[in-house]
This record gives sequence, structure tokens and C-alpha cells, in this order.
Amino acid sequence: MMPTMPKIDSRQKGKTGELEASKVLTELLGVPCRRGQQFSGIGGADVVGVEGVHFEVKRTQKPQILKAYQQAEEDAKGDDIPVVMHRRNNEPWMITLRLDDIVKLSRLPVIRFAPKP
Repeated sequence: MMPTMPKIDSRQKGKTGELEASKVLTELLGVPCRRGQQFSGIGGADVVGVEGVHFEVKRTQKPQILKAYQQAEEDAKGDDIPVVMHRRNNEPWMITLRLDDIVKLSRLPVIRFAPKP
């Protein structure tokens, strides 16, 4: 009989991923980012602080990128650019967005004036 693995609390893992992503974006872009207000099933960006971008964060070993992107598109407000920020254990953060949104993203003031790493 195989030993059972302890059940991972997906909400806690999601919260941890959102906090980690917020920290990375703050350091990278030089603007204060924080975890969004997800509660009671009310949608919203997982990370806020980058005006014009709707971040959906996935911190999982088997990310379902297209499903996550569809969620980001549905939840994005107005002209916000839907972006999925994702990473697996021991791997760097990656983002997924539409190819034609790269130009829009590059024109955002926060991106153009971000400190050089």
C-alpha cells in the first residue's frame, strides 16, 4: 500500500503564490504591488498595482495555461491587458499573454520607466 501524501490546501498555495508574485513584480517594476481582494467568490485580479494589467497568478506543478488565460480575459476590466503569471516548483516565473498585447504592454508607463535590473 502506498503512503498517502498530505493534502495541500489549494487556497493557501494560491495565496502564497499571489504574495510571491506581488513581491517579484514590486522588485522588478519598482511599483508597490499587492495581492488582490479575492473573497466570497468575487472575481478580481490576483495581483494589483500595475495599472492597465490584469494578473491571474497560478503557482502549480501542472498549470492549465489556456484555462487560466480565459479566466484572466473574462475578469479583466475595460482595456486591461490579461496576463497569466505562472511558475512551477523550483522554476522561474513566466508570463503568458497574447502576442499582440506585447506592444500595448511595452507602452505602459510603469513598464517603460521600470528600473533597470
